Amino acid sequence: MKIHEYQAIQIFKNAGMPTPGGEVASTLSDGLAIARRLGFPVVLKSQVLVGGRGKAGGVKVVKNESEFNEHFSRIKNLKIKGCAVEKIFIVPALDIKKEFYAAVTIDNIKSDVVLIASAEGGVDIEETAKNNPQAIKKFYLHGRQTIDAARWPE
Repeated sequence: MKIHEYQAIQIFKNAGMPTPGGEVASTLSDGLAIARRLGFPVVLKSQVLVGGRGKAGGVKVVKNESEFNEHFSRIKNLKIKGCAVEKIFIVPALDIKKEFYAAVTIDNIKSDVVLIASAEGGVDIEETAKNNPQAIKKFYLHGRQTIDAARWPE
């Protein structure tokens, strides 16, 4: 299952996890209204189901309305790895002290769900995997049921 970042944030929020908030916009006017509500600076995050958004120019911190207008329109017209940007997730800009990488995926070779994590951050996780593979930890579930279905959002 592939989901957008804004959808994942909603799942985390519904499960009681702290999230930075944010809203999704498809139009410049809706996006600007969201940014005004959140207060500048904000981060514009293209919502496409592929990696490499930041390196492709699909993530941008904007400090004011002028920058917002310029970058929202540019991001909205991007194609990232062949995927058109239809929605932009607008979130408050945060002072990030440390980045981590976490993913849950299927290992088709082992036919198992695997949790992948690294304290090395996520922007260059492919480089980390290549140059420092011991920095990436994997935990295979071996068919264990670890989700409390009663708390899973509808």
